[in-house]
Amino acid sequence: MSAPKLRFKEFDGEWKKCLLKDFVTFSKGKGISKADISADGINLCIRYGELYTTYGQVIDKVISKTNIAKSNSVLSKANDVIIPASGETQIDIATASCVLQNDVILSGDLNILSHQENGEWLAYYLSSAKKKDISTLAQGNSVVHLYSSQLKDLKINKPSKEEQTKIASFLSAVDQKISQLSQKHELLRQYKQGMMQKLFSQQIRFKADDGSEFGEWGQNKIGNIVETIFGYPFDSKDMVEDPNGIPLMRGINIGERHIRHSVELDRFFVKDSSNLEKYTVKVNDIVLSMDGSKVGRNSAFVKERDANSLLVQRVCILREKELANIQYIYQWIISNHFHRYVDQVKTSSGIPHISGKQIQDYEIAFPCLEEQTKIANFLSAIDQKIEVVAQQIEQAKTWKKGLLQQMFV
Repeated sequence: MSAPKLRFKEFDGEWKKCLLKDFVTFSKGKGISKADISADGINLCIRYGELYTTYGQVIDKVISKTNIAKSNSVLSKANDVIIPASGETQIDIATASCVLQNDVILSGDLNILSHQENGEWLAYYLSSAKKKDISTLAQGNSVVHLYSSQLKDLKINKPSKEEQTKIASFLSAVDQKISQLSQKHELLRQYKQGMMQKLFSQQIRFKADDGSEFGEWGQNKIGNIVETIFGYPFDSKDMVEDPNGIPLMRGINIGERHIRHSVELDRFFVKDSSNLEKYTVKVNDIVLSMDGSKVGRNSAFVKERDANSLLVQRVCILREKELANIQYIYQWIISNHFHRYVDQVKTSSGIPHISGKQIQDYEIAFPCLEEQTKIANFLSAIDQKIEVVAQQIEQAKTWKKGLLQQMFV
């Protein structure tokens, strides 16, 4: 069967079976080092690493510039498709992008595919339906390589150019929607960062419900205004791989502003929690990982799903006390202010970590409870908007993935 499951109604019949070499001419880019990139460069250029970090399947705007002369370079022709010739993993190297501009300098370690088909369609097709096949062609261990000699015999199912164009236009529109959502997400994130800075520095102040001014802020240490609880040093013999046991809250479960779950992460449980009530995680606790490469950034606000798990050593709970709004405290913990503090005090030898005392000594600006609540509610409302957009992005990406699986063969 060489026809896709999902198809535009004006097209029918089988897609043509061929090899990539039947309609593609292969060439290679020419080296550009990172040092050759210049913000005030006179020529546009693409380096192979940017296919992993910067570009999707369609390159309509080139980011990097260089002062390397075009006369000494390999230049793109609009509609060329480029594939990395080296990378870290086999699956990562199996990605293709279509360059829509002429005369862009293409760096070394780029396979260049020139052809008369719709380049956008070919890039989407190679990056999805043929991704696994391409990855199996790549060779190497610490550095993986992919050569045109390996790509030339890749089996292709090719529709008419009219159908290619229809598919490419549709998928480009989907990508544009995802890009717009991503931009909205970033703008909301930047807006929140700006508002946090103004609120915490008191450039902007809320008023009481009766219109009166709130009083002066104080400064206080986290350890004085919330309860700090540090995890229990469970021994490996205490842990069992029994999902009927009591789940553990380990540092590995805590990501940036969320709690992570997977079969591998949630393997270990405890059978008996006698005398361990102190270490039981509750709703509205803040959990904070005390070590790891993202120490200080891996923290989360506990919701119902993760309540009643047991806190493991090297994880800290911050729990609300009478005169503190825990959401206000959380906004400080996820702020750049706290991140900078942790970067200054963490140990740098071995695995980066912070101590319980360093957490307790972290000092924040501390208004009255009513003003804390107003600030927390305001910032939490922005967080909710950011989360909604993040979910929309994930839904759009999932939808796109499903489309790619059905629109290609």
